[in-house]
Amino acid sequence: MYIYISYLQNNMVKKAIFILGVFGAVNALSWGLTGHRVVAEIAQKHLKSKTKKELKRVFGHESMAYNANWMDFIKSDPQYDYMKPWHYATIPDGMTYEQAGTPPEKDVIWAIGHFKGQIESDTLTLDEERFALRCLIHLVGDIHQPLHVGNGKDKGGNDVKLKFFWENSNLHRVWDSDMIDGEKLSFFEWSMFLDHSEKGEIERLQNSTPLDWAMESVALRNSVYDLKGKDNLTYDYVFEHKAQVERRLKEAGIRLAGLLNEIYQ
Repeated sequence: MYIYISYLQNNMVKKAIFILGVFGAVNALSWGLTGHRVVAEIAQKHLKSKTKKELKRVFGHESMAYNANWMDFIKSDPQYDYMKPWHYATIPDGMTYEQAGTPPEKDVIWAIGHFKGQIESDTLTLDEERFALRCLIHLVGDIHQPLHVGNGKDKGGNDVKLKFFWENSNLHRVWDSDMIDGEKLSFFEWSMFLDHSEKGEIERLQNSTPLDWAMESVALRNSVYDLKGKDNLTYDYVFEHKAQVERRLKEAGIRLAGLLNEIYQ
C-alpha cells in the first residue's frame, strides 16, 4: 500500500511540475495570450466581406483569435530561433528609427512589411500563406505594446525586476499580461468593451504605417517607466496606465483589420 501511494504521489508531483512549467512559459508571452486574442477579435469585427472569405480560405474553421499566439508558441522550436528578433524593435531615447537603423537580424517593423509583401505577391502556397498570416496577426499586436519598441538598455523592461501586487514580475511582463489578466476578462469580453470607434477615428488609425505605430510606442515609454520610486506596482500604477493599455489593444485591432483589408482588396 505504501509503495502504491508513493507511486501516486510521485506522479502527481511530476504532473504538477509539468503544469507549472507550461504556465510559466505562457506568462512569458508577448501581450499575453489574452492580449493578442483581443487584438485579433477586434480586427475580425472590422474586416471587409472579401477579406473574411480569404481568411476562411486560409484558416478554415479557425478564427484569427485562435491563430493570434502561434508565433509565440513556435519559440519552443529551435528552427524558428531566427524569428525571435522580429517580435520587437530597438529605438533608443532621443533617436529616430532611421538613426537607429534596421539591425542585421531584422525587427518587427521590417517583419510586418516582409509578411505583408509575401502575401501580396500571390506566390505562396496555402501553407506558406497561413504561416505569413499567423505571423502578421501576431506582430501587429506586438508593435503596439510599448516595451516591444525598446530603448536598448534593459531588454524591453525584462531586466526591470519588480513586484506586481506583491508577486515577482518585471516591467515587461506587467505590460504584456499582468495588467490585462488582472481584469479577469475573456478576450471576447475585452473586445466587446473596447471596440467602440467612430468612422473618422477608424480611418485615422488605419491611415498610418508600422513605423508610426512604433514611434507611438516610443512616445509612451517615459510614462511606462515612471514607477515613482516603487518596486511593488499595485492599484495606482494600474489606474494610471489602464487607459493606455486599452487604447493600444484597440488601435492594434483596428489597424490589423485595415492591413488585411488592404492585402485582400
